[in-house]
Amino acid sequence: MFPVTSRRHFSMSLYMLRSSSPHINHHSFLLPSSVSSSTFSPIKDHQPLSPPPPPMAACIDTCRTGKPQISPRDSSKNHDDESGFRYMNYFRYPDRASFNGTQTKTLHTRPLVEDLDRDAEIDDVWAKIREEAKSDIAKEPIVSGYYHASIVSQRSLEAALANTLSVKLSNLNLPSNTLFDLFSGVLQENPEIVESVKQDLLAVKERDPACISYVHCFLHFKGFLACQAHRIAHELWTQDRKILALLIQNRVSEAFAVDFHPGAKIGTGILLDHATAIVIGETAVVGNNVSILHNVTLGGTGKQCGDRHPKIGDGVLIGAGTCILGNITIGEGAKIGAGSVVLKDVPPRTTAVGNPARLLGGKDNPKTHDKIPGLTMDQTSHISEWSDYVI
Repeated sequence: MFPVTSRRHFSMSLYMLRSSSPHINHHSFLLPSSVSSSTFSPIKDHQPLSPPPPPMAACIDTCRTGKPQISPRDSSKNHDDESGFRYMNYFRYPDRASFNGTQTKTLHTRPLVEDLDRDAEIDDVWAKIREEAKSDIAKEPIVSGYYHASIVSQRSLEAALANTLSVKLSNLNLPSNTLFDLFSGVLQENPEIVESVKQDLLAVKERDPACISYVHCFLHFKGFLACQAHRIAHELWTQDRKILALLIQNRVSEAFAVDFHPGAKIGTGILLDHATAIVIGETAVVGNNVSILHNVTLGGTGKQCGDRHPKIGDGVLIGAGTCILGNITIGEGAKIGAGSVVLKDVPPRTTAVGNPARLLGGKDNPKTHDKIPGLTMDQTSHISEWSDYVI
């Protein structure tokens, strides 16, 4: 395997050779990076190469050093057919794995046909992201460079995610190509993380009316991106690679203003709406199909050690500005009103509001609900029963 810098220079040489010599068989260069240098000895005798065509004037991601993240492109070529060659030498694409794990089901009962339709949509999410990206390029050509580098040129969902996270979390001393290799390796070895990514994409698209498309979420929703970066950091944490896990936590906190300790356990189908200032502690557990709004803290009380953070059940909705403190349990399907401070257990399918939080209907006979608030996102239906609030 060539060093990173050598691979990048070697890739540019191949691109220049290909651009300047139309008679070359392009497919002969689609070789693995492990091929020995002797294979390319004819290149040494080649005449000096003409400079490549100027880069396209488009929105192109760069790392903090100012170097472009993608190679110059010949705009006269068909991007859809040729993009794989242009980017393959810069990015290492993990092989697409086959996923045989069972899909995570939501708490409420669905008809079988609806479940099958949703499973099919999960399987097709990468194809839909690519279609949406091409449609956006047609509508707004100025984003063509950005979308080609981020989506169209990528061979799989995991490669695209590794690329997006590596660009957004890189800095001057932590180059994006180093992070890309780390992220893509973890995703390739853990297909269950990729399945969770798909579930999270569907969760955002279904529950957040501000999400106009899958590609919009994938590239621009920092709550989604922070959650996926946490999944990678958590896997590294479980492998006792804690230095790298904490490094990712720090970069996510700086880039996205979201602070998940890598030891926290997060389920699937997670929506972090707006996401700014969400804090989740080391021993916290968040179940499946949970929706959390901005400025939420799942923290400790400050006086305990060991297992000291909240346990959030499946289908819970946590309103904006909420603090849930200590090793307490929020039962499945519970709703926590905005601005609440919760210090004690909340029973399943009940509503807790206030500071300190109280159960709607009272402690002895709390009112319960049938719907799953983590899915419905209903944040206000309890108010008329809880107070005489009027304007």
